[in-house]
Amino acid sequence: MKRVVIGISGASGAVYGIRLLQLLRSEALAETHLVISRAGRATINAETDYTTKQVLAMADVGYDNADMTAAIASGSFRTDAVIIAPCSIKTLSGIANSYDDTLMVRAADVGLKERRPVVVLLRETPLHRGHLRIMAEAAEAGVVIMPPVPAFYHRPTTLAEIVDHTVQRALDLIGIDTSIAPRWGTTPESSRGRNISPAPVGHNGGAT
Repeated sequence: MKRVVIGISGASGAVYGIRLLQLLRSEALAETHLVISRAGRATINAETDYTTKQVLAMADVGYDNADMTAAIASGSFRTDAVIIAPCSIKTLSGIANSYDDTLMVRAADVGLKERRPVVVLLRETPLHRGHLRIMAEAAEAGVVIMPPVPAFYHRPTTLAEIVDHTVQRALDLIGIDTSIAPRWGTTPESSRGRNISPAPVGHNGGAT
């Protein structure tokens, strides 16, 4: 079983990280190690009906973002990938500049130095020159930058379907196949063979 580090930073879109945790656990596809930033905790509370405690319980292991002695802070602790979903510009800046002042940034830095996939779902728009420069520097270091841009060829009718499609694409990048959303060239029926219930949407637009 793969071992994946999941980071939830303070950018909007906490539902992406939550859905990753749900899918990886429900299908037993990976052992998950979760880090939530202080701003990420606030975003979870603002955007979803989950508590931080409930989200941490979805992971196999949870860490304090200030704990620089945690296992995932060392390259000798074997992991297969890092996904930060959502990723703020601040977090990406730390990664691009190897400014390891938090466990989340350090875990991503470790992933890069150990030549492991590091995928970030960057949530920011519009972008100014400084943002683009940071993105370029991060990409040069090996970060896979994947803004959660929705696709519409599968004709989604709910927010949950849009989230699932993005999460599926992110997991594709680290070699995990969930097949929970339609893929180009396939029918919806053939692409949804695992019948995993999508994250429901709350009254405030977040996941419940």
